Amino acid sequence: MTGTHTMIPPLTVAESLQQAARTLSDHSESPRLDAELLLCKVLGLPRSRLIVDGAEPLATASRTAFERLVARRAQGIPVAYLTGTREFWSLPLTVTPDVLVPRPETEVLVERALAALPKAQATQAPSLLDLGTGSGAIALAVATERPDARITAVDVSAQALAVAQRNAATLGLSSRIDWRLGSWFTAVPGVRFDVIVANPPYVAEGDRALDELAAEPRLALTPGPSGLEALAHIVTGAAAHLNPRGWLLLEHGVDQADAVAALLDAHGFSSIETLADFSNRPRVTLGRAMDVLASATDMPAAEPGGGTAERSPTPSMTSSIQASHSSQQERT
Repeated sequence: MTGTHTMIPPLTVAESLQQAARTLSDHSESPRLDAELLLCKVLGLPRSRLIVDGAEPLATASRTAFERLVARRAQGIPVAYLTGTREFWSLPLTVTPDVLVPRPETEVLVERALAALPKAQATQAPSLLDLGTGSGAIALAVATERPDARITAVDVSAQALAVAQRNAATLGLSSRIDWRLGSWFTAVPGVRFDVIVANPPYVAEGDRALDELAAEPRLALTPGPSGLEALAHIVTGAAAHLNPRGWLLLEHGVDQADAVAALLDAHGFSSIETLADFSNRPRVTLGRAMDVLASATDMPAAEPGGGTAERSPTPSMTSSIQASHSSQQERT
């Protein structure tokens, strides 16, 4: 008796996407989008082609590569690390595990930074400092919109800075930005700016959100037990690096707005305001420096380890910080 073998046809592009979306449904807030981006990576096609080619069979090699990427996404690896790219401010950026994945909410920081930058003067270009630049997303977005601005971008990680410089080269912006390696203001001694922006680490060490963000660089996520350490350090040192009436803009966790506003107030900033992100959550707080130049002597005394001792918090600042400690939110 001769047996017969029924050939199982290969899955089509559309069927493969449906199956992948089901697999990712418990691991992602956007399983269908993730599946599409991963398949585009495998096939080297734009997303629009997935619809056009939906009835086409997916070759065995492509299916194997696609399933491997889907499995890694299900393990918590961000799509941006799997594809190697992420769009920010309509700019295609290279992203590696050495940098934090740029988030859409950070575009709020860019929007307000552009509004805060003064008009160019005949003898002086407007200036902006991007602290903790990571992939270079903020600095590159500003450079794209304000070719007249003098932009400096700092990161403590040489690997992150290399990614940012690669992005600048790809976008033709290498000559527009002064990239500096160092920790916060130590990379710009004696230099002042019209605007300082920072999206520093702000997740508390014990926050369970870190488990979900385990694939991203911990250095870019958490600064210490409270989540406010980097924010406090930047606020403390900012006045000595701002021009009179210059602006400091800080991205932070959704439950940290009051604490950050209190820090700015305690260090002499005015016009303090908190901005909501695109999901209507408090995300960016800003303040304006004094009318006169602050000097290093106006700052708290330096500690033996090279840092600065923070001023004693006011009662309102203390209560805000305590409230922030009690409920850290995921950095997404």
